[in-house]
Amino acid sequence: MHNAFVGIGSNLWDKRKNCQRALDFLKGLPQTRIIRVSSLYLTQPVGVVEQPWFINLVVKIRTGLNFRELFKWLKEIEYLLGRRPTIPQGPRVIDLDLLLFDDITLNEPHLIIPHPRLHKRRFVLVPLIEIAGRQIHPVFKRSFAYLLSILTSNEWIIRVS
Repeated sequence: MHNAFVGIGSNLWDKRKNCQRALDFLKGLPQTRIIRVSSLYLTQPVGVVEQPWFINLVVKIRTGLNFRELFKWLKEIEYLLGRRPTIPQGPRVIDLDLLLFDDITLNEPHLIIPHPRLHKRRFVLVPLIEIAGRQIHPVFKRSFAYLLSILTSNEWIIRVS
């Protein structure tokens, strides 16, 4: 069994419901169970700032799927929940990012593990630290708490539940 962390975010329609539906799909994946779920956070958009704020969370799962199978399922869940290609970093009904998969590092054209911007995103680091405070970034060999402490971005993130 593998340990994986998935980032979930939404900023269109009923954001909380979209995130809950994504969690429900994750619960139904073969050979997979949810271990921990972070709080929900209301977060300021990064990149394209002229869009609604997001609801973000991070979930830890244990799975018998390999990272490619899991990534394929995440993209399928996004599609089933209504996500369609738009502008990069633009509004989206749901976003599922494979943040970490065990301690592997991978750099392929369509899949990079750990997620390449994980260490630069307050909206990922805060919920990740909440459920995996002692986790170490497999590339930087530093705790996520340390990476958050040196983050220079100042986007808003507000715990809502």
